[in-house]
Amino acid sequence: MKMPKIVWLLVIGMAVNVTGASLIWPLNTIYLHNELGKSLSLAGFVLMLNSGASVLGNLLGGTLFDKIGGYRSILIGIIISAISLIGIIFLHGWPWYAVWLVILGFGSGIVFPSIYAMAGSAWPEGGRKTFNAIYLSQNIGVALGAALGGFIADFSFTYIFILNFLMYAIFFFIAFFGYRSGKPIVSGSNVMRDVGNIKDKTKFNALLMVCTAYCLCWIGYVQWQSTISSYTQDLGIPLKAYSSLWAINGVLIIAGQPLIAPIINRLSTRIKTQIAIGFVIFIVSYIVTSFADTFLMFALGMIILTIGEMFVWPAVPTIANMLAPKGRTGVYQGIVNSTATLGRAIGPLLGGFLVDAYNMNVMFTAMIVFIGIGFFFLFIFDRKINLYE
Repeated sequence: MKMPKIVWLLVIGMAVNVTGASLIWPLNTIYLHNELGKSLSLAGFVLMLNSGASVLGNLLGGTLFDKIGGYRSILIGIIISAISLIGIIFLHGWPWYAVWLVILGFGSGIVFPSIYAMAGSAWPEGGRKTFNAIYLSQNIGVALGAALGGFIADFSFTYIFILNFLMYAIFFFIAFFGYRSGKPIVSGSNVMRDVGNIKDKTKFNALLMVCTAYCLCWIGYVQWQSTISSYTQDLGIPLKAYSSLWAINGVLIIAGQPLIAPIINRLSTRIKTQIAIGFVIFIVSYIVTSFADTFLMFALGMIILTIGEMFVWPAVPTIANMLAPKGRTGVYQGIVNSTATLGRAIGPLLGGFLVDAYNMNVMFTAMIVFIGIGFFFLFIFDRKINLYE
């Protein structure tokens, strides 16, 4: 199947968007804790506010997609994000940095579900391939942004803020000229008016259960951007070396596709098994990283984590697309993105508290327990539905 032009443009736009975002998000905790002198708990609270705003943006973005289409929704999100980045360039002390970060979270939150929903609607027969293409483009952005971010931060964080804004400006032009021809979306305002429709309610409940497991995974995953990032600095690992961990993440996801493709293809009708494999690999990653005290050990932990996410991250929006009634694709993708963002909100605050109050080992143990709870929701989410009907 040939990928439609609009999906290619969405893939390119996502790569540019995430490249800009990845210049800054791996370094947020380091900037707040090491540059502005704030505690890990306070840094975690700021990131929680950022992610909370993203949750609202995700839900609004999904709703806007169903009401006014992806083109306008994406432009609204980009403009809000660009305004916050202009603010960060000129005012990045305390507390302004936190204020702009919250606004940035809201704006970027609008963009993501709109891109996923627009891609799914433009190429519904693509299935997992559609979302895997978006996922790969995200990780091209992660690899480029993280690699550049650590290098540039050694000179000045201000340069990072400026380059982030420039990437959003490029993304705006791609969206403005490229997404206007996107496939019109049927409004979902009347689709689920009958709340007594058991079939729709059952599928919606299934979505909430798989998203709960997804959220629990993100609580652990985001530790790499918060507690683990600060921990590497305490161990004397250079900032450039820490940023290179995210470059490893992005490059491995792209280069590793041929390696996991045979497994994914064999399990194409067993998407729950794909996610379960990823969960097991996540647990192994946390166990390995809990013993890390050198860059090589952290790199090994990141490599294992990356293999796990290759199974899990594209699978969840695929499930949402399979479950979504006609005209509700945007809302369902908004829920998926908002639960991931909720995990990113809870994770830094909870992880920071556990490390401040106890130690890193307690934090890693808690993350493994969360994955165990995620297994429970994964196993029961499709008991009352046929996902492939």
